Amino acid sequence: MYVQPSPTPPDDLDEAVAVFVRHRRRLFGIAYRMLGSPVEAEDVVQEVWLRWQMTDRSVVVNPVAFLSSATTRLAINVTQSARVRRETCIGPWLPEPVDTSADPEVGAQRAEAVELALLLVLERLNPVERAAYVLREAFDYAYAEIADMLKLSLANVRKIVSRARRHLLDKQRESVDAAEHRRLLNAFLSAARTGDVPSLEALLTPDAVSFSEGNGTRGRARVAELSARRQFWREAEPDLVDANGPTGVVVPPGRPDPRFHDRRLPRFASPSRDVPLRRAAPCVTATS
Repeated sequence: MYVQPSPTPPDDLDEAVAVFVRHRRRLFGIAYRMLGSPVEAEDVVQEVWLRWQMTDRSVVVNPVAFLSSATTRLAINVTQSARVRRETCIGPWLPEPVDTSADPEVGAQRAEAVELALLLVLERLNPVERAAYVLREAFDYAYAEIADMLKLSLANVRKIVSRARRHLLDKQRESVDAAEHRRLLNAFLSAARTGDVPSLEALLTPDAVSFSEGNGTRGRARVAELSARRQFWREAEPDLVDANGPTGVVVPPGRPDPRFHDRRLPRFASPSRDVPLRRAAPCVTATS
């Protein structure tokens, strides 16, 4: 369906901005869980804002349902094209972390599907399964609402969510409580910075895996040796951060090692950043 732009009174546009800003965290949370990329999620949210401007809002009964539905459908489209790009990556594609210190649930009712490990597992679901699971588990949408957003039957949505849960349960491991996670992280960080490979090996299970977009490695000894390499820690001052829930580490680049030229900062974004809203040009036609 095409929505033609029409003259919008200033006060009506002010109300549109107020409604959109009120629900923006939710929209980012849906898009981020679908895409695993803060940048792509923000692009989707901006596109939804442009469509919201161009829509005849007088006929919209439930603004949050309209905005959530638009976000979900756009994210599904982006996911389908992103999968093609990710298939060309060298090594596994990894989701990009977000700062969850200010908003642990990343816009959702529950902090489901936001930890990096679960986002990586969600990649195994097709886009519609992923959308249904995220909307139900993280945002507590009713099955009927999800069916309306995805244009599926109620029975089909129930089956999709149930199938997604079973698929993810097969892949998930037991979680560690926050205090134990922090203790292990500090021990790992201390041993890695000092090059204490034996202590690192003692912290890791025999089947430990290191994931990276450049590929990664398997096995306790190899992961420990990789983590203790001096070029990772040379004059660097690691910072503890809340990354997708659990505590993580950001390692800024220290003094450059001549053998390693690409010393960029890890990609790390905050979903609460104040990204300005663009105003749509009056001659643009939007689709929905």
